[in-house]
Amino acid sequence: MIGAGKLERYVMGRTLAGVGAALAVISAVIILVSFVNLSREVAVRADVGVAQLFGLTLLQAPSVVLLLLPFVFLFGGIAAYVGLNRRSELVAMRAAGVSAWRFILPSAAVAFLIGVAVVLVFNPLAATFSARYESDRANLMENYLTDAPKEVWLRQGDERTQMVIHAKQRDTEQGRVRLRSVSVFVYQKDSAGRPEFKRRLEAAEAQLYPGYWKLWDVREASAGESSVRSDSLSIRSTLDAESAMERYAAPQSVAFWRLPDAIRLTEAAGFSGNGYRLRFQQLLATPVLFAAMSILAAAFSLRLARLGGLAGLAGAGVGLGFIVFFFNEFSGALAGADIIPLFAAAWAPPLVALLSGLALLCYTEDG
Repeated sequence: MIGAGKLERYVMGRTLAGVGAALAVISAVIILVSFVNLSREVAVRADVGVAQLFGLTLLQAPSVVLLLLPFVFLFGGIAAYVGLNRRSELVAMRAAGVSAWRFILPSAAVAFLIGVAVVLVFNPLAATFSARYESDRANLMENYLTDAPKEVWLRQGDERTQMVIHAKQRDTEQGRVRLRSVSVFVYQKDSAGRPEFKRRLEAAEAQLYPGYWKLWDVREASAGESSVRSDSLSIRSTLDAESAMERYAAPQSVAFWRLPDAIRLTEAAGFSGNGYRLRFQQLLATPVLFAAMSILAAAFSLRLARLGGLAGLAGAGVGLGFIVFFFNEFSGALAGADIIPLFAAAWAPPLVALLSGLALLCYTEDG
């Protein structure tokens, strides 16, 4: 008889092996598709070698893998439990009086812990790689992306001052943001909190340093006064290089640890931070989603093979996984349109998936 703990470790090992195999297959498909895509987009327009192209592919792949990780747990779990079922190992466990809860819940707990690690470690790495990918691709395609948007709009501010920054071109060099053909519109809030225009700065070039912008070849004009020229000028900034890049980055491209600052700085500048808030809540709900997918995989794979219909049931589990994925995306779209609360949009899909899996398991195991 398998001792207490050994059974859980065995099933957990088989589940993790299935998840690892699913991760390898999905990652390989993602890398292949990304490589072909980049070959069409980059290699035909720039003198790019295979090594550079493959490097770009590896930088892009983690963010896509992160998006598809729930399917990794679903497919891997289904493969593991169907394998145990076909080898009659589940039959032997049940004949020995072992409840499915005994080996399913530890696997779900491990999926939850992996989700925590993904949010805290893998997500920031994927965001870093994604930013590096965008920078390297822009450098390679600098003379070819004629249809790409060149202009940049930034906004920064505090309780008293708001600044709108417009530039016709931006570069990122050694982690620093450099803008060209820059216009800075400075507003100050009156006693009622309304912004009043104070001055405008025109500069040939601006570079962001810690705590300030450095402008060159500056022409400054205040309301009702003539313009003044200067070789250089420094103005205070509430942005850093990462937060400045985040002004035109999608919420999915911002690392988990950076999201609270992105929310604070975006709202301080007068913009809505709902996109970042939604992304933050979705990342917090990720471990629950992984655990739910692990439970769903088990719930759709425990039917005894001799009773037939196991393949159809597993296929239904895959279909439900896609429904959960699209439900998650649809909820995010509704929250983006302010139709439903952000918290509900982020937590409803994983909780619905979790409760569905638990209900199906209760029906299967306990009648």
